[in-house]
Amino acid sequence: MNYANFPLDKRKPLPSSDAVSAEDFIDVERLLGMAARQAKVVAACAAIGLFLGVLYLQTTPPTYMAMSRVLIDEGLNKVVDEVSAASVSMQTDSAILSQIEILHSARLAAVVVDKQKLDQNDAFMDPPTSAVSKAADFVRGVVRYFRPSPAVGTTDVTQLDPATRDAMIASSRRDYAILKLQNEVQAERIGRSYVISIAYQATDPALATAVTKAYAEAYLADQLDASFDATERAAVWLQGRLTELRESSQAAALAVEKFRAEHGLAVDDGQLISDKQLSDLNGQLIEAQADTARASARYQQYKSIVESGSDNAFRDAAISADQPSNSVISTLKTRYLTVAKRQQDIEANFGAEHPQAVALAKEKADISAQIFGELKQLTESYRNEYEVALARETALRANVALAAGKSSIDNQSQVKLRELEQKATALSTLYQTFLGRYEEASQQQSFPVGKIRVISDATLPKSAATPRMSIVLGLSLVLGVMMGAGVGGLNEFRERFFRTGEDVRDRVGLKFLGYLPIIGSKVVRDDRRDDGQADAKTAQSPSAAERRARMRVSIDAPASMFAETLRSAKIAFDVVMEGQGSRVIGVVSVLPGEGKSTVAANLAGLLAANGSKTLLVDGDLRNPGLSRSLGMEAEQGLMEAVVSGQTWQSVGKIDRQTKLAIVPAVPRGHFSHTSELLSSAGMRRFIDNAKETFEYIIVDLPPLGPVVDAKAFAPLADGFVLVTEWGRTPRAMVQSILSSESYIANKIVGVVLNKVDLKKLAKYGSIGGSEKFFDRYSSYYLEKSEARTKANT
Repeated sequence: MNYANFPLDKRKPLPSSDAVSAEDFIDVERLLGMAARQAKVVAACAAIGLFLGVLYLQTTPPTYMAMSRVLIDEGLNKVVDEVSAASVSMQTDSAILSQIEILHSARLAAVVVDKQKLDQNDAFMDPPTSAVSKAADFVRGVVRYFRPSPAVGTTDVTQLDPATRDAMIASSRRDYAILKLQNEVQAERIGRSYVISIAYQATDPALATAVTKAYAEAYLADQLDASFDATERAAVWLQGRLTELRESSQAAALAVEKFRAEHGLAVDDGQLISDKQLSDLNGQLIEAQADTARASARYQQYKSIVESGSDNAFRDAAISADQPSNSVISTLKTRYLTVAKRQQDIEANFGAEHPQAVALAKEKADISAQIFGELKQLTESYRNEYEVALARETALRANVALAAGKSSIDNQSQVKLRELEQKATALSTLYQTFLGRYEEASQQQSFPVGKIRVISDATLPKSAATPRMSIVLGLSLVLGVMMGAGVGGLNEFRERFFRTGEDVRDRVGLKFLGYLPIIGSKVVRDDRRDDGQADAKTAQSPSAAERRARMRVSIDAPASMFAETLRSAKIAFDVVMEGQGSRVIGVVSVLPGEGKSTVAANLAGLLAANGSKTLLVDGDLRNPGLSRSLGMEAEQGLMEAVVSGQTWQSVGKIDRQTKLAIVPAVPRGHFSHTSELLSSAGMRRFIDNAKETFEYIIVDLPPLGPVVDAKAFAPLADGFVLVTEWGRTPRAMVQSILSSESYIANKIVGVVLNKVDLKKLAKYGSIGGSEKFFDRYSSYYLEKSEARTKANT
C-alpha cells in the first residue's frame, strides 16, 4: 500500500499539543521524572540557601532571653477575699488578657526604665544589629531622604538654653526607652493556665536578666498598690454614707410603731387575726377548687367516651390504676384482643363465613358491650363525685367572702403599715450592709497581699536564643529547596520540546523512528553549521574535515547507534512503500539547524554502503549546506540540470568508497524562485531519469518553517523523513506546520530526534521505557566503531 496515497480523512488526526488526558492529571511517575531532571537545580538552590543561612549566622549578633513566670493565684489572698469588698474573680479569659495588657502598659515600662536607668544604658539604647537590619535601616533612610516627613510642631533645640536643652534630650531619651521596652518585652499566657511568662531579649545576657526581674517585681508592686488604693477610696466613701443611713433607719422604725399604736392593729405571730382567718379559708377554697377541677375533668373524659359509642369506647377506655373497675375492664380488654386475634387468624385461613369465625365475632361483640357497660357505671360514679366537690367549693367561697368583708378595714390600715415596715427594714438592712463593708475595707488596708506570685524567677541565660543554628540552617535549606522546586517547576513549565518518542506519537501522531545521538563532544553543537549556515565568523570551526566526517558517521561506524536509527528509518519507508521500484525520500525539518543535512547524507551513505543504488540530492537551493559540508566544489549542480534539462550524470559526483551518487547545489547569487524550480517539469524529468538508475533518491530539502520549497517538491516525493532537534524544536510549531501542510503530513513516514544527549535522555523516559535502558544497549554497538567515529569527528 502506498502511504503517500492514503486518504487524508482516514489518517490519525493531529492531537492537540496542550491536550492532557484525565489520567495524567496527577501522574506520580511524571512528577518523579521532573524531580530527577531538576535535581541539580534544586541542589544548587539548596546550596545557595545554606550559604545565605551561614552568612546570616555570621553577620547576626547573638541575643539572649531571660524569662520569669508569674501565677495569678486566687488562694494567696483567700482570707482577704472573705472580708474584702473589692474581690475580683479571675476565672475568665478576658481577665487574663487584661493582666497581659497591664504588663504591656507604658506605666509599667516607665517604672522599669527608671529603676534600671535604661535610658542611660548604651547596650539597651543602641544594641548591635545584624547586616539584614542595617540594610533595612539603610533602605528606610534612603526612602526618608527622598520622601521626608513634614515637621509639625517641632522646636529648634539649638536656640534653647543648655539646661532646658539637656532636660528635653533626657526626656526624649526616656520616652524612647519606655517605648522601646514596651515594644520589646514579651508577655503571654502559658496554655490555658493562670501562668503568665515575662521575657526580655537582649544582646547582653545580664541586661536581659535584670530587665526581666525588674518587670516581675514592678508587676507585683503594681498589683499591691492597685489593691491598696481601691480599698482606701472605698473606706472613705463608706464612712460618709453610713451616717446618712443610720439616721434614715431610725426614723423609719419610729414611724412603724406610731402607726400600729394609732390604729390598734393586733398581730398573732406577726400577722393580723382577720388576715390569718382569711388565709386559712383561702387555702381550703384552693383545695376545693382543685378537687372540683379534677372531678370535672374525669367526669367529662368518661362522658365523652360513653357518648362516642361502644365501638370507640373500647379504643378510648383509659382507666386509672386507682379505680376498682380497672381490673375488670383490663380483663375484658385482654379477652377482647385475644378473641380478635383468633378471629383474624380464622378469617385469614378459612374466610369470614367460617362458623368459628362467626362465633368469635359474636363473642367479641359481647365483650365490647360488657366494656361499654362498665364505662357507663364509672361515668355515673364520677358525675356524683363532681357534684359533691362543686357544692363544697360553693360553700367555702361564701365563707371567704364573709371573712374578707370583715377584715376590709384592717386590711386598708395594714397596707400602710406594711409600706412603713418595708421602708424601715430596707434602710436597716442597707445600713448593716454598708457597716460591714466599711469594716472590711478598713481591715483590707492592713493586708499587703496580692493575687500574684513569682513561680519562676529569671536566671542568667547560658546560650543564645537567636539565631538558632539548627533552625536557621534548616529553614534556609527548606527555603532553598522550595526555591529550587519553583525554578525547576518553571523550567518544566517552559518545556515545550520533543524529548521522547512518546512525545512524537502523542503530540503529532507520527511514527517515531528513533534517536540520533550527538556526534562527538563539540562538533555538532554548532547547529546552524550543520545546514551550511556559516558566516565569516563561524567558518573557522568546525573544520572542513570535521564537517565531512560528520556526514559519514553511518559509513565509518556502521555498528553505532546513529547508524542503527537510520536503519530503522529505512525499514519504515521500505514497509510503507513496498512494491515501488524506485523511492524518492525527502528529508525535511521545521527549523534551520536541526541537522537534516547530516541525516540525509548519512542515510544515503548507509543505503549505498548496504549495496543499494542511491542518489543524494542537495535540494536546498537557497542555502546548500549539504554541499558545503561534503566539501564539494562544483561549477554545476541541481539548478543547472533542471533548467537546462540535463541528467544527473552531467552534474553528479560518485563517492569512491560507497558508490553513492551525489548531486550538489551551487548557489547562483540571490535566487528566490527555488520553489518554482523544485515543482517544475524539468525537476520532474530529472527525478524520472534518476528513478531509472537508482533504488533510493534521498533529497535534502529546505526547512518547512521559513520557505515553501518542500511543499512544492511534495508531489514528486514518495515520502518524507522529518528531523527534529531534541530539546530545541517546539512541539506547537511542528504541530502547527503539519496541520497547515496536510499534504506533506500525509507523506511523512516518521520522525527522528536528532542531537540527543543520551546522558539526559533517561531522565525524560517513563519507568519501563526504552530510554531508561540505553546504557545496556552499548554491548550491541561495537566499541571499535565508536572509537573510529570519535577519531573521525
